[in-house]
Amino acid sequence: MKELEYPIDSAYILSKKKSIRRRLLQEIEEKAIHIKVALLGGSTTSEIKDCLELFLLNEGIKPDFYESAYGRFYEEALFDNHALDTFNPDIVYIHTSNRNICEWPKISDSIEDVELKLQETYDKFEQIWDSIFLKYNCIIIQNNMEMPFYRLMGNIEASDYRGKINFITKVNMRFNDYANRHENFYINDINYISAYYGLEKWEDPFAWYMFKYCLSVEAIPVLSRNISLIIKSLYGKNKKAMVLDLDNTLWGGVIAEEGKDNIEIGQETSVGQAYCEFQTFIKKHKDLGILLNISSKNDENIAMEGLKLKDSVLTKEDFIIVKTNWEPKSINITEIIRELGIMPDSVVFIDDNPAERELVAGQIPQVCVPELSRVENYIKEISENGYFEVTRFSDDDQKRTAMYQANEKRKQAVSKYKEYQDYLKSLKMVATILPFSKAEISRIVQLANKSNQFNLTTRRYTQKEIEEIIDNPNYITLYGRLKDKFGDNGIVSLVIGRMDDSVLHIELWLMSCRVLKRDMEKAMLDAVIASSTENNINEIRGYYYPTEKNHMVEKFYEACGFSKIAEDEAGNTKWKLCLDGSCRLMNQVIEVEKRVYGKRDNL
Repeated sequence: MKELEYPIDSAYILSKKKSIRRRLLQEIEEKAIHIKVALLGGSTTSEIKDCLELFLLNEGIKPDFYESAYGRFYEEALFDNHALDTFNPDIVYIHTSNRNICEWPKISDSIEDVELKLQETYDKFEQIWDSIFLKYNCIIIQNNMEMPFYRLMGNIEASDYRGKINFITKVNMRFNDYANRHENFYINDINYISAYYGLEKWEDPFAWYMFKYCLSVEAIPVLSRNISLIIKSLYGKNKKAMVLDLDNTLWGGVIAEEGKDNIEIGQETSVGQAYCEFQTFIKKHKDLGILLNISSKNDENIAMEGLKLKDSVLTKEDFIIVKTNWEPKSINITEIIRELGIMPDSVVFIDDNPAERELVAGQIPQVCVPELSRVENYIKEISENGYFEVTRFSDDDQKRTAMYQANEKRKQAVSKYKEYQDYLKSLKMVATILPFSKAEISRIVQLANKSNQFNLTTRRYTQKEIEEIIDNPNYITLYGRLKDKFGDNGIVSLVIGRMDDSVLHIELWLMSCRVLKRDMEKAMLDAVIASSTENNINEIRGYYYPTEKNHMVEKFYEACGFSKIAEDEAGNTKWKLCLDGSCRLMNQVIEVEKRVYGKRDNL
């Protein structure tokens, strides 16, 4: 919804929040991810709750809320709380600010006095976090502290040990240290967003005295949106790829008309510098695992000359797929999406031309199309939309571009073989299939919340839920990693099965789109059968729940030898496979290097 994208109009959102909510609920009700969010407030949170709901609904996430009594964030976290226990949150958001610091340094304090106050302030929060983790083992989102709206001593406030700014900076650093030591703990950086918004506008003493809001009412949508960026990232709602135009997007000018020597890129002009900085910004996204692609109305040999210039930060090798032709960009982007094997809502299209943006937005409405103005604003206009918010970053993320580039080599290799089976054997694939482990949990949670096309039940899992499943002897879990002669694909498949007497119920089976049609699903099925047999299971039950994205696996269980036992009007199907000793190995082309099954209670 455009009203909830950058730049947001706070006044409009606050005045129209009820009608916006109704529209969003109509759009996503059936396909939303449901989560439970507890708000523990050091100040009033009612408007924050309402605005946060809008931004989450816009991401396809439907929250239920628990709201603490005003100012009771400490007591509700530490002491017996039947209501919060019953609610059992997936996320606890602690909405505090520098208004909740009880003991500030005094001019008469010694260094030791200030250090004691700093430790006491931090210890209070650490008690809250440790208590929440112990009781609920859930995600915690904690505000850090914003700067004060006045400086008693002026500039020296930042350097003197008694200064408020100095004190807040040290508190924030201790919060950061805790975040670096603990999984599932995230900082909502109001120190940054208040500065970006403007402290003078962020801080409204009247709103505090009158309503006990620690920020201006107009800033509440900005705060709420920032929280939503963390949550949507945790639930796999980030974008995966960019498709970029070239002329007047990555450099100034039209290369076919002006020639490579006359386009603006480099340090000679202010405009050229701006394009260099923008290219640097784009290239850093590649390092985060974002897939870069090109769609440009150009002849390829001419277009690529721009990327060969010594001042171009980006080169052709930074991109996965390059489409330089005279087809409509909507067609090229559709082809890029198909070739990458991702969904349209995973893509951000970046083009300076408003006519091209409008065409793509109209033809492929799921693709995100940010509004761009002038090159010096491109970075802000893309980054402020929060498409690529980082909450988890694995080794696989860093290698993602290389993985997809290797996929392109695999596609080229297919043409050399008459029989597809011969091509698969030529890849020399090696799989590692193991039970879930806490060492791999970050990537497991990330994959569980991202994959859509090969996902039979499309269930989503929090890290808390995955950890509980790992520790539960009634579950069989398997993850699969796949390598071949072109490279390592990383962890690409997950299976979660719940044992009920002699029946295994498959609650999750998914696979990354980048290894489709390489028989990894067969290797995983063999592992599921072997693990089931070791655990005295004699029947496997599979479930398929159709969505708009997973039609490709509608017949998966049938192809694997399962028998359909039920189907309802919505197309949800149930399948069974009897383990009577007649099951043959499905995988014939992948060498399984390591597999540790055994009885679940021995793992």
